[in-house]
Amino acid sequence: MATFFLFGKYDQAALKKVSAKRTSEGHDIIAQLGGSVKSEYALLGEHDIVLIVDLPGVEEAMKASLRLAKLTGIGFTTSPAVSIADFDRIATEK
Repeated sequence: MATFFLFGKYDQAALKKVSAKRTSEGHDIIAQLGGSVKSEYALLGEHDIVLIVDLPGVEEAMKASLRLAKLTGIGFTTSPAVSIADFDRIATEK
C-alpha cells in the first residue's frame, strides 16, 4: 500500500452539496479501489479539504481522484507521500 494526499478545492456548486452521505460515498470509492481513508480534514487557505489515503498504487490514486471529482465536483490534486523513515533510507542509499 502507498499513501497519497488528495488536496481538494470546492467550487460553489460542490459546496452546496456538502453532506455526510456524500462523504460516506467518497469513502466507498476509496474502499472499492482497495484502499482506506487514514484521515481527512477541512482546511483554510489554498486548499479546502485534504484526504490522506492508503491505496495499492498510482493507478488507483488516479482513479480515486477522478471518481471523487465526478461524485463531488471538487477538484483534487493528488500527491504520493512516503514516511520520513522511508525518505531517510532512500536519501542515504548509495
